Amino acid sequence: MRLMITTPTAIIVDEANVSALRAEDDSGSFGLLQGHADLLTALKISIVSWRGADDRMHYCAVRRGVLSVTGGDEIAIATREAIVGDDLDRLEGIVLDEFHQRLEAERTARTESLELQMKAIRQIVRYLRPDKPGARDADPRNVDL
Repeated sequence: MRLMITTPTAIIVDEANVSALRAEDDSGSFGLLQGHADLLTALKISIVSWRGADDRMHYCAVRRGVLSVTGGDEIAIATREAIVGDDLDRLEGIVLDEFHQRLEAERTARTESLELQMKAIRQIVRYLRPDKPGARDADPRNVDL
């Protein structure tokens, strides 16, 4: 099988003669062998492992992504971020923790941004409907977000 792992800016892995691959989605860990049925699934933050042409195991930490199998012999993974390594312990211990921390930071930033947007919308509505209780004078220079 051919395996290709890509990020928005680079091709991380392009390897032919992959004999087996393991990945993880929301339903759990799964394996792929030559001749697998076509598949499309969303990956979790996890380690993708595969046996290469050299009969050694190779590993890549992925920060979520989409895995597709086409024609039973082509596996493509598109992910936001990927780090290849032959040291499974390092990838699991350091890289996955970092990916999870970044994900949590992004969630926090999105939440704070949405809260700020909602405050701005509420303020606009108050000025557009000055007849409602809690409205201020219609002078937009007095806005306090």
